[in-house]
Amino acid sequence: MSASADNGPIPIALVGIGKIARDQHIPAITGDARFELAATVSRSGGVDGVENHATLSELLEARPDIPVVSLCMPPVPRFSIAQEAIAARKHVMLEKPPGASVAEVFRLEALAREAGVTLFTTWHSRAAAGVAPAKSWLADKRITSLRIDWKEDVRKWHPGQAWIWEPGGLGVFDPGINALSILTEICPVPLHLVGAELTFPGNRAAPIAADLTFTDGGELKASAAFDWRQEGGEIWQIEIETDAGQLRLIEGGARLFVDGAEQPVDAVGEYPTLYAQLGQLIAEGRSDVDVTPLIHVSDAFMLGRHVHADPFHD
Repeated sequence: MSASADNGPIPIALVGIGKIARDQHIPAITGDARFELAATVSRSGGVDGVENHATLSELLEARPDIPVVSLCMPPVPRFSIAQEAIAARKHVMLEKPPGASVAEVFRLEALAREAGVTLFTTWHSRAAAGVAPAKSWLADKRITSLRIDWKEDVRKWHPGQAWIWEPGGLGVFDPGINALSILTEICPVPLHLVGAELTFPGNRAAPIAADLTFTDGGELKASAAFDWRQEGGEIWQIEIETDAGQLRLIEGGARLFVDGAEQPVDAVGEYPTLYAQLGQLIAEGRSDVDVTPLIHVSDAFMLGRHVHADPFHD
């Protein structure tokens, strides 16, 4: 199945109208001539001037002309909705993380291939301005050490979001997976997890902090520290030492430094870049399904030693 903007913008439906949809997806869609926000699916309220449906089933029945759906709800319920959309031969874009498990994403990939539709597992931090030039600079370098620090205040960034503390909600890995998505994009050698320590509040089923150790199977030293108890401003930073100097990404990949000197970058915007990629994938009849960041998270839960902390309250 293909969709073309030759006769105008492609109608797209946005499923799940929460903070990320309003802050990022809606501005990106309305700013992209390839797409038109034709409908939303939300039980808690849609978008002014755009028709809204309570369920995806209602949308599919009412608007069979909409060929693309972008899913922005939490990861646990996402599989069944994506499955339903693919069965209706709709192209599907998945907010990160693409699923609550690695297996279900592979299943969606197979279903999309059988249906002949595009499936796009997005990792928005890979579209940060400094990531592509960082990847290019590192391509011919030998990395000697790598350190990730990804720390923020959960009360600021996820206020009252109970789902994020439940099984499948990922806890601190919800932001931490952004760092892992950058790592798996820019690192010229594959890494795998060899150890983890996960800190769980006494009243929560998901971790509030995590310390990870990776290896390339050789002498490279790589680690990551994620923490939701950060005060005094966010730290979203990756530092990499190589045989030809130091590379540093800060502010979630938005700014790039080499040997202390800031490098020029093109700041197109993360979500505008993602929707441009979605348009290209649909035009070319391709999918883009990458679960490597989610594999690192899965390995952390499998290998991680659990440490208990005081109960956490919003």
